[in-house]
Amino acid sequence: MLPTPKKFYVTAGSSEGNSPLTAFDKALLKARIGNLNLMRVSSILPPGVQYCPDMEIPPGSLVPTAFGYITSEVPGELIAAAVGVGFSKDTFGVIMEFSGKCSKQEAVKAIEGMLKEAFETRGVELVGTKIAAVEHRVEKVGCAVAAVPLWY
Repeated sequence: MLPTPKKFYVTAGSSEGNSPLTAFDKALLKARIGNLNLMRVSSILPPGVQYCPDMEIPPGSLVPTAFGYITSEVPGELIAAAVGVGFSKDTFGVIMEFSGKCSKQEAVKAIEGMLKEAFETRGVELVGTKIAAVEHRVEKVGCAVAAVPLWY
């Protein structure tokens, strides 16, 4: 059983590669999570976690991470990815991820709407957010990724 994370940050990156996988790898590196082993988690931020935007996680660590990404091999296509964390006053938070064929601004708007809906569904007041987003115009093979790494 894993311990409950105590820290988090939000991040996003985009890049080109020669294949979808190498574009994804380069986008992860730009987002400062490319040398980590990401364990994909769903959408709940534990109570009391601390926002640490400059946190350094040791390479090779197993890191619970909520993330969204998109790759494209269509030259000229605009792609975007975004993540958002919504905070309540005194309980857990909610994480939402989005990726699509759209602008960064559209991705952020989608995240804002999803966070609002998630808190309304839970009957909890949304008191703040942290959002990271990126857009990428594809040259050959592009990727956009956004993530919320959680750490101890």
